[in-house]
Amino acid sequence: MKLDFNKNQLVVEPIQNKSAVSIQGLSHWFGSGGMRRQVLESISLEIERGEVVLLTGPSGCGKTTLLTLIGALRKIQKGDLFLFGHQLRGSSRDLRQKLRRKVGMIFQGHNLLRCLTAEQNVQMGADLLKDLSYKGRRNQARQWLRAVGLEEQNRFLPHDLSGGQKQRVAIARALAANPHLLLADEPTAALDGATGREIVDLMKRLAREQSCAVLIVTHDPRILDVADRLLEMEDGRLHPPLR
Repeated sequence: MKLDFNKNQLVVEPIQNKSAVSIQGLSHWFGSGGMRRQVLESISLEIERGEVVLLTGPSGCGKTTLLTLIGALRKIQKGDLFLFGHQLRGSSRDLRQKLRRKVGMIFQGHNLLRCLTAEQNVQMGADLLKDLSYKGRRNQARQWLRAVGLEEQNRFLPHDLSGGQKQRVAIARALAANPHLLLADEPTAALDGATGREIVDLMKRLAREQSCAVLIVTHDPRILDVADRLLEMEDGRLHPPLR
């Protein structure tokens, strides 16, 4: 399977299994003793490969916690969470690390390394592709910077970039790893309307052409139409699909 941007071919391996994420009865708590607070309650959810799911809901309702659990960044406390067919509850650290290599994550805080240029930050994602040479990974980084409209800023350090440009670098870094699952936390929050639309259209194209599952947490009403499914969360519970 191939993804083509500006006549550059990004080659990815085919993915066979249909379901990327399968969740049953997932619950999660923060704190202990009298300070213990439940943040997720009995979440059940399936996300198929090639599907774009948008998750909405008020701040503090558990959306980001759910993303970090799906991304194997937290241990599962209760319930079942299968990522690419692997059970995360009770899984080893080694397995979680291997699975995270297949997951692209876009955080609200960008998490760029200040000492690296935009191109070098994006190449950190491409470096996960062990079958590519150094030159191939560098070219991959440049192609994704071009895809998000930052080809001219490839040598800029993060402090030379605007908030929206940093967000686009973070998005390019996640996409450069050719993820099987993309988890995005408010990816358009720092972007203007036109750029935000370009980015979510890019994610949808990634889903279609690379069979990548995409889960986007958002408060942005301008991008709701990109979703195959809209879900709403409130007080740690998923509501029935909005459509």
